[in-house]
Amino acid sequence: MGLFDKLKKKDEKVKEPVVNTPAEDEACTAGWDAITAEFERVYPGQTAPKHYGTIIKWIFGGKDPLDGISVYDGGDFWHFVSYGLSEIYDKETDDPEISGYGYELTCKLKKDNYEDEEAEIKNICGILQMIARITFTKGEIFSPDEYIYTGQTAGIDAGQKSDLTGFITVADPTVNPIDTPNGRVGFVELIGMTDAELRTLSNAESVTEIYEKLGSDITDYHRESLV
Repeated sequence: MGLFDKLKKKDEKVKEPVVNTPAEDEACTAGWDAITAEFERVYPGQTAPKHYGTIIKWIFGGKDPLDGISVYDGGDFWHFVSYGLSEIYDKETDDPEISGYGYELTCKLKKDNYEDEEAEIKNICGILQMIARITFTKGEIFSPDEYIYTGQTAGIDAGQKSDLTGFITVADPTVNPIDTPNGRVGFVELIGMTDAELRTLSNAESVTEIYEKLGSDITDYHRESLV
């Protein structure tokens, strides 16, 4: 099995998206700007982070539901944030309190002596798109204190060599939930976990326990398993 093959479904029926519908000229970017403002609060001066935009938007038939992913320099790690699970342009959903699905995905990847760092960064972007695609096509919401286990044994890194094979989710402790003109948005962070660790998980309490035991929210491809 390749990277998260078990999350990929052939011939998926694509549902109409409920978020991420830009105006014709994309003049309204209030939701997008609110996300950026929160990350610039944490990373002052980083007004031009690495950014990976979607060429063909989901609303126009593209395969990637996120309109973009920004990557901020956290010093020892790269901090990823998605744009598209919340309403980053105009308000489209009926609930005035919640923006879109109510959250964006984040991830912190430890900097390391990678053979190809750019490939590793793009790989994380691909994973974020893949997980967002599950929400867009199946309506599955990812909340903090959950785990993503597919049974795969291949690593989640670009070379599929890491012992980390899946994720737990936590409320990102680095950034705060935000109130945008389109409603509230939280930040759900993915943390890479080993197959052995994931096999011990069964509920939110077990996720909290292993997160506390790990003592870090940074995904480190080379760390040893806790179990």
